[in-house]
Parts: sequence; C-alpha cells; structure tokens
Amino acid sequence: MNEKILALAKIINESKRIVFFGGAGVSTESGIPDFRSPSGLYNVKMKVPSLTNTSYSAEEILSHHFFMAHPDLFNDYYFNALIYPDARPNEAHKFLAELEEMGKLSCVVTQNIDGLHQAAGSKKVYELHGSIKRNYCMKCGAFYDEFALMEHKSICPKCGGRIKPDVVLYEEPLNEETITGSVEAIMQADCLIIGGTSLTVYPAAGFVRYFRGKYLVIINKDHTDMDRYASLAINDKIGEVFKEVRPLIK
Repeated sequence: MNEKILALAKIINESKRIVFFGGAGVSTESGIPDFRSPSGLYNVKMKVPSLTNTSYSAEEILSHHFFMAHPDLFNDYYFNALIYPDARPNEAHKFLAELEEMGKLSCVVTQNIDGLHQAAGSKKVYELHGSIKRNYCMKCGAFYDEFALMEHKSICPKCGGRIKPDVVLYEEPLNEETITGSVEAIMQADCLIIGGTSLTVYPAAGFVRYFRGKYLVIINKDHTDMDRYASLAINDKIGEVFKEVRPLIK
C-alpha cells in the first residue's frame, strides 16, 4: 500500500480534533465542475447578446452589481452553471461524515455551495460562501429551496419580490458568524486536513494561518504553495485517497 496512505491513516488515528477545510476539488468527483482549472467555470466567457454582444467572465456575472442590474441574465447563468440537481455525495463527503460520527472530526469548513457534505450526513458544516439550498425573498423573507427558486424563476409567489440565493457573490462580505466559527475550530484543531483547494481564494484561504495543531495535511490533485509546510502532502483525487484510507481507520 502507498506509504502516504499509511501515513495519513496514522495521522487520522492519532488525532482527536480534526478539522477539514475543503474547496471545489472535493465535489468534482460528484460531477460538479471546479472554477479555476483550465476547463473550469472561471476560464469560460459567457456572451450576452442583449448587452451589445459583450462577453462576461464568471466573476462578473456572479457579482452583486450584475445580480441587481441583470437578474434574468444572472439567473440563466446561475441555474445552468451552479445548480446540479443530480449530484450526489462522493467518497470524500461520506468519509468525512463517518469521521464526525466517530467523534474524530470536529467540523467541515467548506468553500463549496452545493450542500453535499450535509447530504452525506455531516452535521457541523461551516459554509463560507453560502449554499444553493437556501434562498430568500429580498422583500418578505420567505424561504425557498433551489428547486422552488428555479420553478418560480426567482420571483416570490407570495409577494412578487426578488428571491436571492444565499450565496456570497463577488462584492459581498462573508458571514461574520461563519468566519468566527471556522477560525475558532481551526485554532482548536490538532489536525487540519485541507482538500480539493489550491488555497488561492481569499479571505477563506487565509484561515489556514490560524492553525497551531500538530498535523497539517494537504490533499489536492495539483501542488499548492502550502505543500512545503505540510506534515503530509498528497497530490491525488481526494475521494480516491479517502477510499483507500477508510479501511485503516480505527
């Protein structure tokens, strides 16, 4: 068996307060594309004919000002690029839920908005960028899930107000309570496992600096700038790594 898998199993077995910090790479094995790879959403321009044939980047479309100025165009992109109703938890999501049930994992801190950690059974999840599962009318505050959002085309059937996804758009701040909970959990962890992220998205990536525990583990397909500081760095798909290590966890 791979020596790095054995080393990861040893770290997990010795740890009692693990925090997992994850990014888009955790969900790619569930069929959800990432953002920053060569084929990711951020490297594809979207043409909007009604706006003088201008091409817009994902960052521009997923911004607060675009959401307010061009709601229909925002919705078209949002529904097609960010909502994957058939996506299911993969081996990474399931393994993390099992670690929490065993009492070894304190929480998940995720940059993802797909809700797959909760679908796998994780109870304590800090969603730094919000969730597609929560949507609220900006006028009356009525709640809608992502299916109702698509059905009603973002118009509240109760009052006619605009429904906004509870996701953090560009130009919007992260939720203060979520930030506080995430940072406190990382500070108290004896092991921080970072998975599926290049650690280039700030301010979320900066949370890693608060870790003072014993083991820093990084699992990502590509190398990150933090690899050299890690107790263990594995460059592979996180779902496959966790599938191999699962039988070795006590």
